[in-house]
Amino acid sequence: MTGADRLALSRPIDAPATTVVEMASPTRRDEARSAMAAAAALRDRGVPVRDLAVAVRDLDPYEEPLFRAALQYEVAPVFWTQLRVTRTRPYALVESVCEALAGNSVDRETLLRPLELRWSPATATGPDPRSAEWPIEPEAVHRAAELLPDGPRSPPEWVEAIESADGVDDRFRRFAEWIAAAPAPDPASVASLLGEAVEGYVDRGLSETKAADSPALLDTETDARAVVRVRTLVRQLRHKFADRLEAGTLERSWDDVADLAGVIATQRPGRREHSNARALDVFEANDVWALDVPYVIAVGLTAGEWPRPSQSVLPPEFQEAVLRGEGASGSLAPQPAWVGGRDRDQFADAIRAAGRCVVVTRHTRTPDGDDVARSPLLDHVDTRRVSEEARRRLIGADQELPPALREIVDGGSGGDRE
Repeated sequence: MTGADRLALSRPIDAPATTVVEMASPTRRDEARSAMAAAAALRDRGVPVRDLAVAVRDLDPYEEPLFRAALQYEVAPVFWTQLRVTRTRPYALVESVCEALAGNSVDRETLLRPLELRWSPATATGPDPRSAEWPIEPEAVHRAAELLPDGPRSPPEWVEAIESADGVDDRFRRFAEWIAAAPAPDPASVASLLGEAVEGYVDRGLSETKAADSPALLDTETDARAVVRVRTLVRQLRHKFADRLEAGTLERSWDDVADLAGVIATQRPGRREHSNARALDVFEANDVWALDVPYVIAVGLTAGEWPRPSQSVLPPEFQEAVLRGEGASGSLAPQPAWVGGRDRDQFADAIRAAGRCVVVTRHTRTPDGDDVARSPLLDHVDTRRVSEEARRRLIGADQELPPALREIVDGGSGGDRE
């Protein structure tokens, strides 16, 4: 690799043919509000929603504020995100059941963990007249943890301990008997027991999430999506567990079942939704490379988020020497991450995706009041900055488009800097 090739990793980004409008807001929530206000104002000025798209480097910190801002401005958003299923309650329930079944004995916390995650008996044979008793309320689980003896025990011993403990209701005995009656793990029993746990959650756990959720129902939506993924995971687990047993790469243990479930769950699935002509598409930056729309709103253009700082343990001085390829460092291969190569390419994809205009947004303060620097990627493009006064008019009751955006929509070139 020549020195020119190395330094090409940090070469300037080709200037886009479209206008780039830059809008800075005080906080992340203000930024999300400004982005959605811009989308709503463009829509109200005659731009079809299908001609708009939002791109974010990482949706994790932005999905909730963008969703709330969209509701405020009566925009229906569609978030094209990948579900982190291992962070969801339905997956944690499956994992906790495997842990409770593993080994000849379990401690009190491991035994009660599935109940904390809303384990309920499935009702495959018809409505259960006692269904209102499930899932067990958190206060009862906490009280049982205080009343039950400490130390590991086998499932049958836990049944006896629950029966002899004063103040522990019969539902705990029913769960312990379910654990004690579980057969050894094989493909059929894995699918049966874990499937029963998931269906019990569908019957009663989802309604608990909805009852405790905010009006936006973000947690309920995530729970429902997770249930779909975990149902699929259990079906896949049955077949993959059979394959691994036949190949001799896994033992017939619930610990190995849990490990295999984790492997399957971390294989990221396809996108969550299909495009909706009436909804505003919100993408992660990794997915905009094939996008072609007139207007793109790129959110999160700060130095700490887009590009994300390199996590290399090597000092910056050494990284720069390797990039230059001088002396002995000429034999070493640089990492594209050292110059934000991937983030840089995704930013270039975002600005190229827009046929008429890119609106780049950023925030200037953290929740603690610390300054947040502007993304160095913006130094590669000429932007028309929106004044704070114009931004406030945009997010206000009248939702007045800033002059630069208004002139583009009306057919002008974008006007002078504000």
